[in-house]
Amino acid sequence: MEGRWRCREEGRNRTPTTPDRYGRRVRATEQTGGALRRLALYAGGLMGPFGTVLVIPMFPELREEFDTSSSAAGLTFSLYLLPFALTLLVSGTLGERWGRRRTVRGTYLLYAAASLACAVAPGLGWLIAGRALQGVANAFITPLLLAGLAEMVAPERFGREAGRYSSFQALGGGLGPVLGGVAADTNWRLAFVGAAAVALLLASSPPDGEPRPQSSAPRLRPLLHRRLVLLGIGFFLAAAGPLGVAVLVGVAARDELELSGSAAGLILLAGAMSALALGPAWGRLIDTFGIRRATLGMTTAATLAAAALALTTSGATLAIGWAIGGGLIASIAVAYQATGATIEPENRGGALSFLLAFRFTGHAAGPIAFVPLFDWSYAGTFLVAAAPGLITLAILAAVGPR
Repeated sequence: MEGRWRCREEGRNRTPTTPDRYGRRVRATEQTGGALRRLALYAGGLMGPFGTVLVIPMFPELREEFDTSSSAAGLTFSLYLLPFALTLLVSGTLGERWGRRRTVRGTYLLYAAASLACAVAPGLGWLIAGRALQGVANAFITPLLLAGLAEMVAPERFGREAGRYSSFQALGGGLGPVLGGVAADTNWRLAFVGAAAVALLLASSPPDGEPRPQSSAPRLRPLLHRRLVLLGIGFFLAAAGPLGVAVLVGVAARDELELSGSAAGLILLAGAMSALALGPAWGRLIDTFGIRRATLGMTTAATLAAAALALTTSGATLAIGWAIGGGLIASIAVAYQATGATIEPENRGGALSFLLAFRFTGHAAGPIAFVPLFDWSYAGTFLVAAAPGLITLAILAAVGPR
């Protein structure tokens, strides 16, 4: 990095060195940039999950407002995720080239503008277009924040930092349905005004990182190796299945159990709060047992937790099941994000965004594949959605992170 890393001595232990973005050996420390700078990066982790799930509780209101079908209203979810996922294939690498600081600041501003466009959308097509632009903007924000965090802390403690970052993502995933549900019961457009305000606030605190010299600019091609692609496929299956069942919980609450938007939001918040509380614990497991063993164990627990939602038959049992399962299921995201931010030190943002592209493609595909199954069986839908986690486990066992 162009800025000098400040070194902190803890007793007699010397802080270890780690490669910076230009291949030089630098000292990493938890103190670099200060706690407030790390907090700003954690807070930025809110935006992806927040924007993704914001619309889930308001599907009935969107159907009524625009006189459309459930499938058309659902495009406000899927057509946020698809541009997001496709852009993620290259966004991390491009952001590393252009400089994390200016890239993240610019895309926060773009996200705010897209949110305001959603707030004033005169028709469903305009709303979908605004959501797609939100997705494109967020594709640059998410990987670059975590990549910046990876260079601010000592390597042996990065799992914990990734866990804390994941906790803030869980908070965003919890706040999104709550604010979306409250807005659905009042005026759904206000939810997008709030999203714009948050993005404008976060634009003042982008991560460090200046443009890369042409000689050391990262490229996409070195990421296209067998191991990283297979890990991406595993992330896709996990996201479509067990990691993505939050959407099924929201749909089950509104359409199957006929709960209000606010009630559905509170149920989803319960799972998000569980993930928020357990995120640092998952990170400590990675630091203690190593990323490979921790990832296998957490994916197993998440798959079982998703399958257990088949036993819920009422609003109360769904709330309890999701409050417990939400934290277990979120562990997959912690493990994979820690992998992506460390597997390619010369292009952290690129490797992370590459894996996240598979994840969010899975999130987009999951509802399309599994929501219609509710017409067949409530319990069967959750069981079928959990099943892809078994394939993810097989992939991790074969080529998982070391």
